[in-house]
Amino acid sequence: MLKFSQLSSLRLLIIILPVLVSSSLFAQTIGGSSVFNFLKLPHTPQLTALGGVNVSVTSNDVGLAFNNPSLLKKEMHTQMNAVFNNFYAGINTYHLSFGYRHEKLKTNFGWGLSYFDYGKISQTDAMGNILGAMKPTDWVMQVSVSRSYLQKWNYGTSFKFISSNYGIYRSNGIAMDFGVLFTDTANLVSVSLVAKNMGYQLKKYAGTEAEELPFDLQFGITKKLKKAPLAFSFTAHHLHQFDIRYNDTVFNNENNGVENESNFTLDKVFRHFVFAAQVFPVPQIEITIGYNHLLRQELNIANTTNGLNGFSMGVGLVVKKIQVRYARTQYQNNTAYDQLGLSLQLNEHFGLGKFGERIGW
Repeated sequence: MLKFSQLSSLRLLIIILPVLVSSSLFAQTIGGSSVFNFLKLPHTPQLTALGGVNVSVTSNDVGLAFNNPSLLKKEMHTQMNAVFNNFYAGINTYHLSFGYRHEKLKTNFGWGLSYFDYGKISQTDAMGNILGAMKPTDWVMQVSVSRSYLQKWNYGTSFKFISSNYGIYRSNGIAMDFGVLFTDTANLVSVSLVAKNMGYQLKKYAGTEAEELPFDLQFGITKKLKKAPLAFSFTAHHLHQFDIRYNDTVFNNENNGVENESNFTLDKVFRHFVFAAQVFPVPQIEITIGYNHLLRQELNIANTTNGLNGFSMGVGLVVKKIQVRYARTQYQNNTAYDQLGLSLQLNEHFGLGKFGERIGW
């Protein structure tokens, strides 16, 4: 029987989510004009391989729950996901997330941290005179909670604290994500809706006005085939805003300056879509490819070869005690970025004795 606390939690979510989403709609931003844009980057290899945007793949990867709290489930109990990578130009990125199931509360908890270290760079004045050195950083820490409703529904929320430090220019903010997941195991279909980065900039950068956070409303569906080891995903993002082009005439090269209205409108529609496919040759191996049309259009340069811009791929080894995943994509024109992650089921490797028994380890 469904408990009163579960009903109350779901009703509260249904009431709050439309209110917060509608409040974010009053502040729609064009591409590139929000603060804390590092929040939009995929933090884990599987998400990167899926095209960078996906909310409906339900694999047992706590790293995906960092992106969509409704994906946090009891099978992720004591699972830790760690990602350590070199980004471009000496930038180091670190991600750590952890899942925990409280059986008495019938509630799943998650914690995560993503950290961007931009290295040591020169600090200059407006004339270019070197004043010293600084070590800029961005990071976000979040706590997530999820619960199930009936047999096919899962809902969750994440609470984030965001910090940005660029020498004398510092800022921080708070944000929330809400997600709802529907899973039909009989038909091998999962559907999810997520509202991301609803929040405020608490402290402004020196000499600037308060800016908007990169709010996003995402919808996704994943379908696995019954008679073949394949799964396909379709994800739509920025559902609250039609035109999401980066608004800079220097970089916008729509049809080399000659716009065909029908093609132009179609391109703006497809910029909202991300497509992905996964192959499972054996239960322990997953191979993923993805395509992000917005990413390709933003990276493409007119009158030159643009290679695999917007495409991504990945491979994963998934066994009971450990998961290893690798992904490859591009965030610069024709320049690849590699990402490697490791997930461990900690209670399969480490025991905590009587204390572990008390906390449900």
